[in-house]
Parts: sequence; C-alpha cells; structure tokens
Amino acid sequence: MSKTWGYVRVSSFDQNEERQLRALHEKSILDNHIFIDKHS
Repeated sequence: MSKTWGYVRVSSFDQNEERQLRALHEKSILDNHIFIDKHS
C-alpha cells in the first residue's frame, strides 16, 4: 500500500503555511502525513 506525504516549507516571516496546507488537503493528504519546516 502506497502512502502520499506532503511537505510545507516556510522560509520568511511574511510567508504563511495555510495556503500550502490547503493545497495538500485538496489532494486528500492527511495531517499526520504532512511535514512542516519553518525557518525563522
């Protein structure tokens, strides 16, 4: 069984992960299969 994973990267203060998360959710990727990388 294959699983799809998502990756969100935010590299500046004016970026927001919400748009990227929305796009991944539209592809039916589950929250527990999404990695978020924030650089501050």
